[in-house]
Amino acid sequence: MIRLDNISKQNGQQIVFIEASAVLNRGEKVGLVGPNGAGKTTLFRLIVGEDQPDEGQVSVDRGVTIGYFSQDVGEMAGRSAVQEVMDGAGPVSAVAAELADLEAAMADPDRADEMETIIARYGELQGQFEDLDGYALDGRAREVLAGLSFTPEMMDGDVGALSGGWKMRVALARILLMRPDVMLLDEPSNHLDLESLIWLEQFLRDYEGALLMTSHDREFMDRIVKKIIEIDGGGLTTFSGNYEFYVAQRAIAERQQQAQFERQQAMLAKEMRFIERFKARASHAAQVQSRVKNLEKIERVEPPKRRQTVVFDIPPAPRSGEDVATLKAVSKRYGSRTIYEALDFKIRRRERWCVMGVNGAGKSTLLKLVTRSTEPDEGAVALGASVKMGYFAQHAMEVLDGERTVFQSLEDRFPLANQGSLRTLAGCFGFSGDDVEKKCRVLSGGEKARLVMAQILYDPPNFLVLDEPTNHLDLATKEMLITALAEYDGAMLFVSHDRRFLAALSNRVLELTPDGMHRYEGGYTEYVARTGHEAPGLQE
Repeated sequence: MIRLDNISKQNGQQIVFIEASAVLNRGEKVGLVGPNGAGKTTLFRLIVGEDQPDEGQVSVDRGVTIGYFSQDVGEMAGRSAVQEVMDGAGPVSAVAAELADLEAAMADPDRADEMETIIARYGELQGQFEDLDGYALDGRAREVLAGLSFTPEMMDGDVGALSGGWKMRVALARILLMRPDVMLLDEPSNHLDLESLIWLEQFLRDYEGALLMTSHDREFMDRIVKKIIEIDGGGLTTFSGNYEFYVAQRAIAERQQQAQFERQQAMLAKEMRFIERFKARASHAAQVQSRVKNLEKIERVEPPKRRQTVVFDIPPAPRSGEDVATLKAVSKRYGSRTIYEALDFKIRRRERWCVMGVNGAGKSTLLKLVTRSTEPDEGAVALGASVKMGYFAQHAMEVLDGERTVFQSLEDRFPLANQGSLRTLAGCFGFSGDDVEKKCRVLSGGEKARLVMAQILYDPPNFLVLDEPTNHLDLATKEMLITALAEYDGAMLFVSHDRRFLAALSNRVLELTPDGMHRYEGGYTEYVARTGHEAPGLQE
C-alpha cells in the first residue's frame, strides 16, 4: 500500500534519512519507534505529502485513503464536538455538507426558479448518503466520542470551550470515524485517561485497515502492533513482532554485531602485526603485498550504535515516621457537587498507593488535599513526623521560569550543589551537551516534565505525590523513571494512566467509584486479577 524506496531527507543541518526503505502492507499494524528527533513526524509528513524526500520515492497505491492524526490539532470553535467529528468522516461528510446546502436552498424563495434542479440533485445525493450509511453517522460519531470519555453535554457543546487535551480527542475521533484504508497516528495515547486508552486499544485491534503509529505507552503499543519500524541514524529497520519482541531482537542483533566487530578487529590486528613484522624483508614481500591487498578489500564491520541509556539512582531518602499522611473526616465540594464526604484515609511509610477512578471521580483533588494545595471544607489533613514531600502536579511545568536555562533552573533549586553533579543530573534526565543551555520557555512538554522531575528527585523527599508524571515522557525516560522509583524506599501516592508504571510501582490501590471508595491490598496487577477489569470505568 505504502512504500518508501531509498529515501533521503535533510532538515537544515540535520540528516534525517539516508537511502532508507520500508513498506506498509494492507491491514498491517506497525509501531514506529526511534529516539526523540530521529524523524518520526517527518516520516508521517512524507507519507501524506506534506513534505517531499530529497532523493528516493514515497509511493501510495492509487485510491488508498489516509487519515493522519498529529499533535497539532489547529483551531476548533463554533461547532459542536459531534459536528466537528462528522465533518472529517471522508466522502460521507462532503455529501452531508452538500445536502445541508441544498436544504437551505430549497427554503430560499429567491432560488425558486432553480427548484427543479435542486430537488433532483437532492434526491441523487440522498441515495449516495444512504449508500454511505450517512444516516447512522451521528450515532457512530457519538459512539466514538463516548469511547473517548465525552459526556453527552460535551458532545453537543461548542468544541471551542474544550481544553487542548479534549480538542485532541476530537481530532482523533475524526480519524477513527473516517475509518480510512491507512491510519497514521502520532502519539494517539497522549492526553487519554485509562478508560479511553483501553477503549482505543480495542478499537484499533478491531480496525481492519493498516496502522502506523507512535506511542510512548509501551503496554498500549505491545497489545496492538505486530511489526516495528525503527528509525535510527538515518536508516529504517523493520522487525517482526510487537515492541517487547523488538527490544529483545535488537539486543540480540547488537550482541551479534559486537561479537562480529570484535572478531574482525582481532583478525585485522593479527594481519597488521604480520605486515609490520615482515614488511622490511624481501623474502616476505609477496606475502606482505598480498595481505595488504586483502585488507583493503575487506568490508569493515561497524560496532553497534551506542544508544544513550539514561540511569538515575535516587539517593536514599531520610526516614519518616510510620504515619506519613492522614485524612480524617474530610469533605470537599465544588459548588453543588460533592467530591468527598467524611473521608478517612491514611498513608503509611513504604506504602505506594495508586489512585484510580473515571474522569471527575476526584483523583487530582485527593492529591491536592494531601499536598495542601487545596483545603478541605471540613475535616483535617495532617502530615506525619519528619515527612518531606515532593509533589509533581499537572501544572508543575507552568511554574518554571521561562527566561532561565535548564542548568540555571537546577542551580536555583540546589545552590550548594557542585556543577559536575548537576550536569550529571541533567544528563540522566535527557539534557546533554548544549541542551542544558536551553531556556525553559522553548522546552517541549516532555522536556519540562523531565526538568521538574529532576528537581524533585535530586534531593529526594520521603513522600512522593505524582499526578500523571509520565504524560509527556518518552519511552526511554519513562523506563528510567520506573527503574529509579522501583528502588525508592519512601511512600508514594500517584495517579497514572500508564499500566506499566502502575504495575511496576504500586503496592496498594485506592479505587474511587460512585459507590464509594475501595481499598485493595497488593498493587495494580493484583487489582486487575481480583476485579477482572483494568480500570474502574470498565466494570460491568
